[in-house]
Amino acid sequence: MREYLLTILTAAMITYLLTPAVRLFAIWFGAQAPVRDRDVHAIPTPRLGGLAMFGGLIGALLVASRLPKLSGVFQSSGAARGLLLASALIVVIGIADDRWELDALTKFAGQVAAAGLLIMNGVQLLWLPMPNGVPLSLPPEYGVPLTVFIVVATINAVNFVDGLDGLAAGTVGIAACALFSYSYLLSATNHMSRLMGATLITAILIGVCLGFLPHNFNPARIFMGDTGSMLIGLLLASSTIMLTGQFDTSMIGTYDLFPVFVPILLVPAVVAIPFMDMVFAVWRRANQGRSPFAPDKLHLHHRLLDLGHSHRRAVLIMYFWVGLLASWVVEFALAKNIGHVLSLSRPLVVTVSFSVTCLVAALGVVVMIALPRIHTRRAVREVTAPVHPLDPARQPASTRN
Repeated sequence: MREYLLTILTAAMITYLLTPAVRLFAIWFGAQAPVRDRDVHAIPTPRLGGLAMFGGLIGALLVASRLPKLSGVFQSSGAARGLLLASALIVVIGIADDRWELDALTKFAGQVAAAGLLIMNGVQLLWLPMPNGVPLSLPPEYGVPLTVFIVVATINAVNFVDGLDGLAAGTVGIAACALFSYSYLLSATNHMSRLMGATLITAILIGVCLGFLPHNFNPARIFMGDTGSMLIGLLLASSTIMLTGQFDTSMIGTYDLFPVFVPILLVPAVVAIPFMDMVFAVWRRANQGRSPFAPDKLHLHHRLLDLGHSHRRAVLIMYFWVGLLASWVVEFALAKNIGHVLSLSRPLVVTVSFSVTCLVAALGVVVMIALPRIHTRRAVREVTAPVHPLDPARQPASTRN
């Protein structure tokens, strides 16, 4: 765990320190986001924040490769090389898009090529876990296209949700925390090696998101741009593939098999909001006869702003829902272990966990709807409240002298 924590800290520090320099470079390079009707920022803001995240990725991989235990991850597979190559390609495409705004087909081709680089270096779905404990082997004609689909879909889901300051970095950071907890605890509870490539990738992803978020939270001084959103989407997809399609289910008994299915559920759960937002956006634009990649101002985060939430509150609401879904799925996966500690049966732990999650979700819905109304009524009362002639605090400044 200490080496993972050092890796997270390294990625965070390098990303944090590189971001101001990248911001200056983006201004000089002309990679700035203009103010458009569908945008929520009021002034042109530099992009290319993903370049600093890429620096954090490289630095964290270099440090991890020199650590006594994590260095074994690099020796056992070529996943790190494939991840670097695919990330470099994605960053180059992202830089070009942030500067010159590439067309959707060019970006899609680049995403498929990045997935191909991962596959060429061994990062692909090799099998799927089955209930009988015998994994279903996936031949290349099935494993390769399914891997490409997961990579491209995850990259675009993250890209679609990158519409408010700090939203994409925080959402993906929460997803990475959930995947890291699941991967580490699954290995620990089944007495397996905790040194896994997927765990390392999620640790680096946590670090780069943490390092970039202080610069990107509202009011943002820099955007991650497509350079960053595609990069962290690629990292998230890679960790999911390695957890789902490269984990040897024969190492876990049939009774304990359920946690192996969790990555299939976990990533859709933690990115359920951006995925649903992406699906609805594609469906909406197709019905309007527009390109699925055509921008609009009808995303979920835009609707939260229309409800009356402030920029920061809308982002925190999205954090809340992503964190709630992620925490429940991880608890669901670890229900047996929690039951052992508390001397409770697994069904009882699952039932209690689900009930508490539903209660918190219901409270969240109430607060999400009621909070803007409360603030509006309070503002109206302050505006319409009569001014007492003897109360200097309520007198206009010009009448106090």
